[in-house]
Amino acid sequence: MRISKLLPSVLRKTDTVVPVVRMHGAIMASSSPLRQNLSLAAVAGPLQRAFEVKDAPVVAISVNSPGGSPVQSRLIYSRVRELSEEKNKPVVMFVEDVAASGGYMIALAGDEIIADETSIVGSIGVVAATFGFVEAINKLGIERRVYTAGKNKVSLDPFQPEKKTDVAHIKALQEDMHEVFISMVKDRRGSRLADDPEIFSGLYWTGRVAKEKGLIDGFGHMSSVMKERYGPKTKLQLMQARRNLLGRPVPAVGVQATGLASGLGGEIAAALPAGLAEAAEERALWARYGL
Repeated sequence: MRISKLLPSVLRKTDTVVPVVRMHGAIMASSSPLRQNLSLAAVAGPLQRAFEVKDAPVVAISVNSPGGSPVQSRLIYSRVRELSEEKNKPVVMFVEDVAASGGYMIALAGDEIIADETSIVGSIGVVAATFGFVEAINKLGIERRVYTAGKNKVSLDPFQPEKKTDVAHIKALQEDMHEVFISMVKDRRGSRLADDPEIFSGLYWTGRVAKEKGLIDGFGHMSSVMKERYGPKTKLQLMQARRNLLGRPVPAVGVQATGLASGLGGEIAAALPAGLAEAAEERALWARYGL
């Protein structure tokens, strides 16, 4: 028996604690220690601790993401649902600036989705982009040599002319992923969805229009909504990831992190090119929504 239950009611702690997990940023498995993007590895620890707060009536998750990796989006979605069912705790998602594409896929893990009227919501679709350098490489007088085993190992090669068969293949992959996304939306939103085919067209809307289409449930901000529901003394407790000097998750108890000081400079230097590429990709994702 907990000691607090033996105390008079006036001496018992009456504040309600709501654990909060932040899921902010472009969704990708970062290869650079200099950047911390949104991935399952980045949020697994905070999620686990949030659902282990026994007396918490709910877990609140703040989402602010323009999307990114569909795989990481689904992994995060699945982990939230798994913990919610295992711990029997509901999840309320709060959208900040944007929950689009993979960001909205993550928001679907909530039993309720709340946004601001000016939040950007939607973009239920799949996109892939690349460049073509065929003319440029010819003008520079560069001869590219590629050796493969398997005739399709260089499909969509930016240094070769585009092939119709390659385009057809990537479009088929996109259609398959789009169907998975649509199925998730229908499964989670159900009868709340409006009868509107544009919902799955890849378009995105303000929170006000998104509510009309059934993509979200209401408007509000985390602090005020939680205090309105659980009392004015409700406290929000942010669950933060424990990280080392490189910004990576701290190893589990009993696992030693060796060579940290000696390898720090070299690891950062080696990661710079990847970090720059990821920064450009992330900037492009935010820019799609004017952010």
